[in-house]
Amino acid sequence: MGKKRDRLRPEPDREPRTQYAALPWRKADDGSVQILLITSRESRRWVIPKGWPMKDKAPEAAAAQEAYEEAGVLGAPKRKPLGIYHYDKRLRSGRLQHVRVMVYPLEVAEARDIWPEMAERDRMWGSPAEAAGLVDEPELRTLLAKFKA
Repeated sequence: MGKKRDRLRPEPDREPRTQYAALPWRKADDGSVQILLITSRESRRWVIPKGWPMKDKAPEAAAAQEAYEEAGVLGAPKRKPLGIYHYDKRLRSGRLQHVRVMVYPLEVAEARDIWPEMAERDRMWGSPAEAAGLVDEPELRTLLAKFKA
């Protein structure tokens, strides 16, 4: 009976899994810092590019790869993470997975007009305060609001 009840109630998996995210940023003509946000594919919430670890790629390289695929931006990520935030990801099975996201700053050298997920996402540049006001995750909101180049 206990196992059947567990399948009916989507409780989060206890152990967090790790994802790597890029925090794409650039300096505007006036010298101010701008942060790039993208929409998630399903819920269309504002997020930063992120994904699961990639075989044979360092965490910051995996974050940079996600930035290209999801947002069409290229640049050199920092090797040291800016910080960490947590969220619960809904898996295809319906279960919730706790996720720990390590965030790597990525100074954008180029923003492409055509990129792999361009048909699935929107992107938007804004100040750190504007970006912080658009994301749902409290820890990510804090990271964005405090970001300095």
